Amino acid sequence: MNPLFLDFPQQFETDRLLIRLPLPGDGEAVYDAIRASKSELKPWLPFAQKERTLEDVELDLREAHINFLKREDLRFLLFRKDTSRLVGVSGLHRIDWDVRKFEIGYWVDTRQSGQGYISEAVAGITQFAFDQLRARRVEIRCDRINQRSRAIPEKEGFMLEGILRNDDTAAFDPREMRDTCVYAKISKEVEA
Repeated sequence: MNPLFLDFPQQFETDRLLIRLPLPGDGEAVYDAIRASKSELKPWLPFAQKERTLEDVELDLREAHINFLKREDLRFLLFRKDTSRLVGVSGLHRIDWDVRKFEIGYWVDTRQSGQGYISEAVAGITQFAFDQLRARRVEIRCDRINQRSRAIPEKEGFMLEGILRNDDTAAFDPREMRDTCVYAKISKEVEA
């Protein structure tokens, strides 16, 4: 089946979060979160290596909106339900619709870190993937030395399947090799 024919919610809620696709106009909130979190994001994420303008971020989110509708990449913005404040960004990436395999990525606004929002979002997105998208496999990949990022899949019951040695380069220096941890959950039922 062509994934464009798949109907599923564009937003859902967890206890404290509204999780939804990016919409035109969301750029300012994400831009503000990136600026506030730059030093924490820079060691791990390629997009944090260069200065981005508000226009750059808005354009990126509009493209993410289109990619969501095309079912090519499902980026989600995470908002606190009580204040409507952006907490971070997550999503389901590197999608293989034939296998029903998805990879969760995430980052948090530093001003909102340490409150369990990303763990809550990952749990919600994982459940969304299995319930709404009939996922057979959900992965989380992260740098072996990024202990804060590794704590999320470990807390949420993902199994560490392996560490891929020299799998990637450091976001801040392409000459430095990094190892990647691969965590996964698989569906308990295999669809025919």
